[in-house]
Amino acid sequence: MATATVNIGTLIERDPEIRGGRPCIAGTGVTVQRIVGWHSLGLSPEEIAVQLGHLSLAQVHAALSYYYANREEIDAEITTDNTEGDRLENEFLASRKSAHG
Repeated sequence: MATATVNIGTLIERDPEIRGGRPCIAGTGVTVQRIVGWHSLGLSPEEIAVQLGHLSLAQVHAALSYYYANREEIDAEITTDNTEGDRLENEFLASRKSAHG
């Protein structure tokens, strides 16, 4: 049984309407950043594909390849998200403290 050849350039896409234009696995909305996050927690590509059952191993590897080819960009997005998350958390905690203060 023959299998179709996949152009790996088609596995990652950017669309301004999906996840703010961040690179995603084509047709899924799963960001490269999300795959990198799971991988940095110690999950292997195989484990990530199992956890996100609708992704193939090739898609997970494509996301990781995209990351390694564009590491500065993705790391900057991760830093921005973490900074914004910290800001929102601090804002929330401050508002709870003043409400109960």
